[in-house]
Amino acid sequence: MIQEPELLTDYKTRVIPALREKHGYSNIHQIPKISKVVINTCIGSAPDVKESLEVARTELTTISGQRPVTTMAKKAISNFKLREAQPIGAKVTLRGRIMYEFLERLIKTALPRIRDFRGISPRAFDGQGNYTLGVSDQSIFPEIELDRIKKNIGFDVTIVTTASTNAEAKSLLTELGMPFTDKPKKQVESKSATAPAL
Repeated sequence: MIQEPELLTDYKTRVIPALREKHGYSNIHQIPKISKVVINTCIGSAPDVKESLEVARTELTTISGQRPVTTMAKKAISNFKLREAQPIGAKVTLRGRIMYEFLERLIKTALPRIRDFRGISPRAFDGQGNYTLGVSDQSIFPEIELDRIKKNIGFDVTIVTTASTNAEAKSLLTELGMPFTDKPKKQVESKSATAPAL
């Protein structure tokens, strides 16, 4: 039998009771949970689009364990030298077991590998219970072999939850081990690490 991810077990056995006590939920269905994780990278109008796109797809596959889809520009933007329907990046959406496995690696292994790491900003919630973390390059993930990196890619990790407020979402992610800090310095940038979304 395939063993359940530790983070999922922790959510069921410890996090749910903790959130219920803290927020006074009367119904278990009110307790927030993570519904999906979206990892997105945008290469924009890089001069070597084909190579950059292949690198991005390969690295996202290695990091997430799932093949990404290619994202296209929804409209032409002359300032960015983009044409409508031009390939501009890659995206992978994780759910279920593979989602919890990725989050566990992100929280316990990848983030602590960042030099001078002091935590992540608590100010990157979107007002609807979702959180986006910008990662400047893929080397923090141990699955990436450093001597085989062709080029650094930045990407965004968006954690989508069922929480109705930022406060509830932060409580959920904090209980799961996300290392938030209120200190203004030496934080991981939690704004977009890639080109503007199109």
